[in-house]
Amino acid sequence: MNQQLAGFAPAPVTARMENHGNHMLKVAMQTGNDLLARVGSMVAYEGFVQYEPNPPAVRQIARDWMTGEGAPLMKCSGDGLLYLADYGANVVVINLNGDAISVNATNLLAFDAHLTWGVERVKGLAKFAGQGLWNTKISGQGWVALTSRGKPIVVDCGGGEDETYVDPDALVAWSPNLKVKGKRSFKAQSLIGRGSGEAFQMAFSGQGIVVVQPSEDSTDRLRFRG
Repeated sequence: MNQQLAGFAPAPVTARMENHGNHMLKVAMQTGNDLLARVGSMVAYEGFVQYEPNPPAVRQIARDWMTGEGAPLMKCSGDGLLYLADYGANVVVINLNGDAISVNATNLLAFDAHLTWGVERVKGLAKFAGQGLWNTKISGQGWVALTSRGKPIVVDCGGGEDETYVDPDALVAWSPNLKVKGKRSFKAQSLIGRGSGEAFQMAFSGQGIVVVQPSEDSTDRLRFRG
């Protein structure tokens, strides 16, 4: 039996964050390099790892979460290996390397605590969604782990004149420097945008990427406040 299970053993650590299969995140924990992770996402750990729900840094940011965009976070600290998952969702690991990314909070699994982050209003959508759309922007030198309901596709907008249109229920993340606007197509409302009942899309243009998941389940929907 041990030989049959050997293929599922953890691989040697090669990075701060990496995938164990498609649906689990492995984090190499070190003292002084804390992690912020979704509450309830820990499935296993080795070594000495401590957890602090709703730490002060999160409470300060949470003042901006009156929009409902916030996700409960815990601070993880210590030494060892930490394994995180979110109900079998695919895990996508990103090394920002000085870049920034805007993330739907329901798709945010974990990120290095030293990264700069906060909740921001997405410009250009207010007339479509009342007060507009709020997302979590993360930037700096460090690691971020996202989840996707199914294998995602990463669309390179390419910086051309053509726009990339995405169903907001399927949107995971995008480059913050992209221009965003909303579009409604009432004639196609029975064919596009299954989650909302009307054909509302987000249009992206400029230089950057958009991460899209195959699921349009309402539990993954970006939060609009009208």
